[in-house]
Amino acid sequence: MQTVSTSTEAQAAGHAPGATRPVAPGASAYAAYQIIRRNGAVVSFEPNKIAVAMMKAFLAVHGTQGAASASVRETVDGLTENVVRALLRSRPSGGTFHIEDVQDHVELALMRGGHHEIARAYVLYRERRSQERARQGELPAAAAEPTLTVLDGGQRVPLDLGKLQALIESACAGLGADVKPEPIFAETKRNLYDGVPMEEVFKASILAARTLIEKDPGYTNATARLLLHTIRKETLGEETTHEQMHERYAEYFPTFVKKGVDAELLDEKLLQYDLKRLGEALKADRDLQFDYLGLQTLYDRYFLHIDSQRIELPQAFFMRVAMGLALNEIDREARAIEFYEVLSSFDFMSSTPTLFNAGTRRSQLSSCYLTTVPDDLDGIYEAIKENALLSKFAGGLGNDWTRVRALGSHIKGTNGKSQGVVPFLKVVNDTAVAVNQGGKRKGAVCAYLESWHLDVEEFLELRKNTGDDRRRTHDMNTANWIPDLFMRRVMENGEWTLFSPATCPDLHDKFGRDFEEAYTRYEDKVARGEIKLFKKVRAVDLWRRMLSMLFETGHPWITFKDACNVRSPQQHVGVVHSSNLCTEITLNTNDGEIAVCNLGSVNLSRHIKDGGIDHDKLKKTVATAMRMLDNVIDINYYAVKKARDSNMRHRPVGLGVMAFQDSLYELRIPYASQAAVEFADRSMEALCYYAYWASTELAAERGRYSSYRGSLWDRGILPIDSLDLLAEQRGGYVEVDRSRTMDWDALRARIQQYGMRNSNCVAIAPTATISNIVGVDASIEPCFGNLSVKSNLSGEFTVINEFLVRDLKQLGLWDDVMVMDLKHFDGSLRRIDRVPEDLKQLYATAFEIEPAWLVEAAARRQKWIDQAQSLNIYMAGASGKKLDDTYKLAWTRGLKTTYYLRTIGATHAEKSTIKAGQLNAVPTQGGSVGGYSAVDAAAAAAQAQIAAAVASEPATDVKFCAIDDPTCEACQ
Repeated sequence: MQTVSTSTEAQAAGHAPGATRPVAPGASAYAAYQIIRRNGAVVSFEPNKIAVAMMKAFLAVHGTQGAASASVRETVDGLTENVVRALLRSRPSGGTFHIEDVQDHVELALMRGGHHEIARAYVLYRERRSQERARQGELPAAAAEPTLTVLDGGQRVPLDLGKLQALIESACAGLGADVKPEPIFAETKRNLYDGVPMEEVFKASILAARTLIEKDPGYTNATARLLLHTIRKETLGEETTHEQMHERYAEYFPTFVKKGVDAELLDEKLLQYDLKRLGEALKADRDLQFDYLGLQTLYDRYFLHIDSQRIELPQAFFMRVAMGLALNEIDREARAIEFYEVLSSFDFMSSTPTLFNAGTRRSQLSSCYLTTVPDDLDGIYEAIKENALLSKFAGGLGNDWTRVRALGSHIKGTNGKSQGVVPFLKVVNDTAVAVNQGGKRKGAVCAYLESWHLDVEEFLELRKNTGDDRRRTHDMNTANWIPDLFMRRVMENGEWTLFSPATCPDLHDKFGRDFEEAYTRYEDKVARGEIKLFKKVRAVDLWRRMLSMLFETGHPWITFKDACNVRSPQQHVGVVHSSNLCTEITLNTNDGEIAVCNLGSVNLSRHIKDGGIDHDKLKKTVATAMRMLDNVIDINYYAVKKARDSNMRHRPVGLGVMAFQDSLYELRIPYASQAAVEFADRSMEALCYYAYWASTELAAERGRYSSYRGSLWDRGILPIDSLDLLAEQRGGYVEVDRSRTMDWDALRARIQQYGMRNSNCVAIAPTATISNIVGVDASIEPCFGNLSVKSNLSGEFTVINEFLVRDLKQLGLWDDVMVMDLKHFDGSLRRIDRVPEDLKQLYATAFEIEPAWLVEAAARRQKWIDQAQSLNIYMAGASGKKLDDTYKLAWTRGLKTTYYLRTIGATHAEKSTIKAGQLNAVPTQGGSVGGYSAVDAAAAAAQAQIAAAVASEPATDVKFCAIDDPTCEACQ
């Protein structure tokens, strides 16, 4: 084997010799990054040198002729891009890389790319160079412990290592014996250089702690505390210890509010509060609850800032939101403190728009808006304009497009033929891109179309990557709005007729038996030749196309029109024509009303006690949460009058849950079990019972919502009772457990006495972002991976299952080999031999759970909920039969909606690159690791360094909101 010859600088980044395309952006893109060499010198980060180093490794193994091919150059370019990307995402806002870190990432890229021989040669070369430097006395600068100077306040002063060490030790205090300050301190020093700005020193400590999160979950809290130190320094203008913050918060808070008002960020009404009283109510210790992902997300995107300098600290943030929601209360201070308590304790969290805007001068606090689009040009473009206005102020959108006439329909005004729905949807798609949500996140919209619409077949293909791009919508979501009659025709192998709404406009507003009667009349007209524009298909063929497109593109989602309408409390005053962007909202829309929903979620894991639900605490939390959500309706800024009119008339809210998976861990219940289904039933029964009860209490205090008379509530029909209505309208096909444990008759009687304050009360949203703020699994989701990387607008974050680590520690199984195994197997325990079977079941990941369990648990929740739930379906080894069975089960179990379908192939689900047991073996006394002998010291060093490289970055990458775009956090 030839010797790999490369320079120290060549380890730093690059472009392959002879390559014609750049591997990364221009040098100016890397001005914020530097490389620390082994002698302590700091040089600029030059990505073009990475490929040089890799190409030399390929030359060493394959020779000049073998490495000179175009395919090798392309391979090197791709590997280099991976290295640069991994380095930059570890320091998204700039910083320094130690030369050893760069080399580790090169090894990792080679190993992940399957270039094991090249990687081994590269590792052996590094080992030889290390031995040569040792012989020549070339020790790293860190070993000599030189006196470093830092730039602090414009002056060059010696770095106080004792103070830095004390800061790191305080960050680790109380987090357990396995969270040690020493490795953070050592790694921080390794990444410093003479003349480093003091801000970079603190950043280096954060990054050093961050790299250890996979070793122990406690390091995520240590990282958060180091970040908190930096935030306090930026906000207060000086370093402040946590102990000092107990007094400092009270002093700072009135000043913060005044500064926010003076900067025209905060509503002047906040100055009318007793700010001294509120400042004294802030609890500094709650700053220590955050994990790194949660606090970084708040810092990057939620905390108020003036000219990019944060003026808001965590507890001030929660109190600002609480004050914004208590503006109209009689005893505002008491209510603000009450609201602050549930927010800052993480018992409940308002949705992202509320957190963004509460207490500000433009308090757009609502999450979702639903519209229906009329069939005329003025109405269509008015709807698109409304989309833009609502999106501008951070609202997610659901549009019903069923009324728009189909392709080929007659246009009376021009005597021409319509181009159908699709061209307008392209405009909607581009509008969502052009108008983002308050400049803080991408605009997001979902278009709904009923399954009898003549354009439905083209609608199914909107997200395909092939075909005429002018008739594709790559940036918006789509959903099928499916009537029960269609599903019955599928089940009974019947025929289905597609119509243009221009010839059967009343189908849009009909549901249940009324829809069936009208639909069959139109089919009779077709038979008599009275309708010319139609198409007949086999229902099962269209169903298969729906499922195949869902599998291929992730869209359109499967949602059920009749379940949403027959069980709607508000069917007396309108029709639910669609759900929202995330499929949990089911509210009426019409030409005069845009439905609005205000969201927030209870942290279920904070309401578990003594092996069950803490009913007393849950009732109290829900009562406060419902009051907060009801207040949003009156305080909210409405960009469109139709939205205000609708919200004031019906006053719907959507209280949801998060941390369902965390609660199962606490209770030691596997997700894929009947016990989990029962817990889903009982926990949702309790939450809904207390939510409806709280709405009656608000009605007694504040009055009923104005359209209450004639509603299902008024008729004594609760959501659990409406299952009977659905079964009656369907003529069967409703197979749902009807058990109950609470006194629903008492609630029914109370509603008859006081009425309801809110037309709708409960909806389970995805909690995409707020669950990360409080550090729990999102919504009702199963765990995606026990060790994963989560991506959002703030960057990428290592997330590890603290419950699993706790259990493995108790069994003596938590070690570096386990970390490597979890990475290799994408956060799954299934193929790690030494893990007990009961833990494999308890910590099964989303794709290891049969989708039927997800549906069964969702069905138990849905029977209590007056709206719907964002239900992602995870499916390993998807097949046509499995898809068919799963979505038919969802329909027969009475689900109103489903959300994303997430699939992986069977081969990926059973991922194994080597013989079972090799990666998950532990070292033996003979020195054999994983079935391989250490042939010589260099090979052992190579294996250890490759292991270190693999350990530097988790393999499983999960995007928020269960979708592939980390910039989309549309609902929460």
